[in-house]
Parts: sequence; structure tokens; C-alpha cells
Amino acid sequence: MTASVNSAELWHQSSDGKKIFLRRFLPDAPPRAVLHLAHGLAEHSARYARLAEALTGAGFVVYANDHRGHGKTAATKDELGFFDGGLDRVIADQVELIAFEKREHPGLPFVLMGHSMGSFFVQRLMQTHGAEFTAVVLSGSAGKPNLLASAGRLIARMARLRRGPRGHSPLIRALAFDAFNDKFSPKTTRFEWLSRDRAEVDKYANDPLCGFDCSTQLWVELLDALGELARPELQKRIPSKLPVYIFSGSQDPAGDFAKSVKQLVGALRAAGVADVTERIYEAGRHEMLNETNRAEVTTELLAWLNAKVPQK
Repeated sequence: MTASVNSAELWHQSSDGKKIFLRRFLPDAPPRAVLHLAHGLAEHSARYARLAEALTGAGFVVYANDHRGHGKTAATKDELGFFDGGLDRVIADQVELIAFEKREHPGLPFVLMGHSMGSFFVQRLMQTHGAEFTAVVLSGSAGKPNLLASAGRLIARMARLRRGPRGHSPLIRALAFDAFNDKFSPKTTRFEWLSRDRAEVDKYANDPLCGFDCSTQLWVELLDALGELARPELQKRIPSKLPVYIFSGSQDPAGDFAKSVKQLVGALRAAGVADVTERIYEAGRHEMLNETNRAEVTTELLAWLNAKVPQK
């Protein structure tokens, strides 16, 4: 069941003075829970309006912000792809936004969800603030970096030395998004790796707030974070009873075609997280919420949320 989405555009001023753009979607009936969603790299929160409609129909209040260097939070085109204040400051934004959202809806169960890069932010928050959440959802995520990603850390540092923190590197682009697309054909854009749905790929490719090159500094910080997140001693800080739902496509190159996703699932279980649900969709690519079988994906996500999030 879905409901009309009562949406609002808000601006949240962070503790360092930066204005962060935030979307709020309200259900028609009194809400049963709150869900905060962190979007991925080189995209923005408006792309999740369809999911928000399904979630509000199930009684969830949904919040989704544009990260620094993304969407409407980036005041100019020159800001796109640069984390003003660094990745740790972007994580701190999430903490402050979550606190604001809890003040707006005190006492309600709170779900944290992240896609792709946003899922790495969520992994960090699971380790540092896990007790604050009722459940966690990871979409298009990954675990311990492979050798190529580890080599990318050195390449990103060299590119930063040559081009500066705000500079862009064609080599990094070739090793990241362009390499992700190599397996797929026909190629009419650089983004076939996102979905089998041609219309969804075209929407992304034609969106000026999607698919942009990111700064060398962002890549350095993000690649460093991937290795840090995978440290077993930090994963053991995640509350053992926190329910975690991880879904991905078997043909998602960002998750090393499900290998890295399975590694993450195994690592969380080894760290003592008792309730980890894994769902790998055969032939699905990176954006399962925009895939040809997205109705199935959304239905199964809602079923899991209904099972894990208490209702009054």
C-alpha cells in the first residue's frame, strides 16, 4: 500500500555553520517509525522519492539529505564532488541530522539506511552510535577492500599531490566508474553498471547532479575509510542485537559481484552481530532500488522492516 507523499525541503545548519539540504517525507497517518537515508556518491536525495512513497505508505517518516559536495548542499558546480570539511565532517552531519530528526519525532523507532557511499557512512555509525538505532539497512555496500581498491589509495594520493585536493583525476575515474562499466553492453552512457533499466540509466546520465567527477581529496578519504571500516576490532563495537539488512545485485561491480558483500556479511557475523539478513538479487546491478525488479526489492525491504521495527 502506498500513500501520497507530504514532502518538505528543509535546511539544517551544522555545528560548523554549513547549511545541509534535507528532504522530509511524512505519511498521511500518525507515523510508526523514522528512517534516515544516506545517498551514494555522485547523486542526491531526490532520487529516493519513489522509495519514500513506499515507506510513508507503510507509516515511516523519511529523511534524506544531500551530503556536502552533492545535490543542493553544493551551492555551486565547483563544490560538486568535494567534501568541504572532510569525510569525518560529513559523518558528523549525519549524527547532527539524526539528532534533529529524533527531536522532531521523539520516542519513535529509528532506522538508518545507506546506499553505496552512504552505506559506508552507515557502517561507521553502526560502530560509533549503533545503540541509537532500531535497525539498519545497507544497499549496494561492500566489505574489506580488494587489492585494486587498496592500490587506489596510493593512486589517489599521487593524484592529490599533482592536482591538489580539489583537482580531478582521469585515472581515478577510469579505475572507478569507467572500470565498473566495462562488463556491460551495449554502452550508450558510462553508467550501464547501475541498472538493467535503460530509462533509469538515462535519467541518471542526464541529471546534472549525478555522475560528476569527484575530487582527489574525496577519493583519498573514502578509500582510506573503506579499510578502516573493515577492521574486526571496530566491527565488534556494533551492538550484537542490532538487526541488519544487506541487499545487493549479483552483478554489482561496486560489491565485487557479491563477493565483497558476502565478505561483509561474514565479518559482521564473526564480530557477533546476531541478526544479519543477506539478499542478493540474481543479475541485479548496483542500484537495486532502480532495477527492473525494483517492486520486488521494495516489497522485500518493507517486509523486513515490518518484521524488525515494532508497531504500536
